[in-house]
This record gives sequence, structure tokens and C-alpha cells, in this order.
Amino acid sequence: MQQSIHSSEVHLDEQWGLDHGAWTVIRHMYPEANIPVVQLSLDYYKSPKEHYELAQELGKLRERGILIVGSGNVVHNLRMVHWQKLNEPYGYDWAFEANERIKSWILEGNHQPLIDYSMQGKAFELAIPTPEHYLPLLYALSLQGKGEEISLFNDEPLGGSLTMTSVKIG
Repeated sequence: MQQSIHSSEVHLDEQWGLDHGAWTVIRHMYPEANIPVVQLSLDYYKSPKEHYELAQELGKLRERGILIVGSGNVVHNLRMVHWQKLNEPYGYDWAFEANERIKSWILEGNHQPLIDYSMQGKAFELAIPTPEHYLPLLYALSLQGKGEEISLFNDEPLGGSLTMTSVKIG
């Protein structure tokens, strides 16, 4: 991976374990834990555009058959979770608005407003109060090849302010 990335300094840290964003997804895909996993940490000093461009450098890995997983949430505002409704499909109006607009742009292949999410208004401010759960989506979308099919699944709001909408590319 280090040889694929030229716009940022990258180094391996074998002392740091996988965070919950990686192992909670990977453990279901590979329960025998029989594949190597490398987790890329997010640089908080990079803009969403820089993250998107950095992710494009990972395309060479994908061409070599390496699976790239972006794990996070499209809408993720823990401060506003309605905990009594966490076990039923429920979303605030702003969460629905942001999620529907994001899904529309994903399916259209219109990545620029997704990169510029912070300029999309109040619904997006509430849906994405911090970027760490949203940015993995930009990594995945930046690797979408021309004409490559994209599909959405697991698209139910939870607790009013969470969506786990999942995107499959290819």
C-alpha cells in the first residue's frame, strides 16, 4: 500500500490494533480471520477533497484484486440519538433529507456535492457533525470505475439520527 500512495506520508504501525470500524465489519465477512487486513487511518488535517484524491491512489490495489472496504455511517449524530427508538426504523426529518440526497448523488455518480457535504445546509450539519464516519464513503466512491454498477442496501434509519446505508460497488 505504501508504494501506491504518493500524496501523503504512509507508514505501517503493527502495534496499533484494528478499531471497531474495521473489525466489526470484517469479522462478519471473514469469521475465520484468515485474510490479512490493513487499516488506513484518517488524517483530520486533510479536506474531504484531499481524502477523495488520496483514495484514488488506492485504485492500483483494487486492480490487483485487493478488497477495499470503507466503514462508517452516512448519517451519524450520536448526540441526537433517540435511544428509545433504537430498535425500530425511525429517522428525524433532517436525517431522511440528508440520507436521501446522499443516496441520489451516489446513484447518479455525482460525487462533487458528496465531497462538498459541509456546504449542503442544515440537514447535513446535523447528519455529519464530525467527518470520521462519513469520510470512508468518499474513499469507496472515489474508486468506482466508469460504468461500474453501484447498489445500496441496509438502508434503514435507526434511533432518529443514524443510517447504516451500505454501498456496494462492482
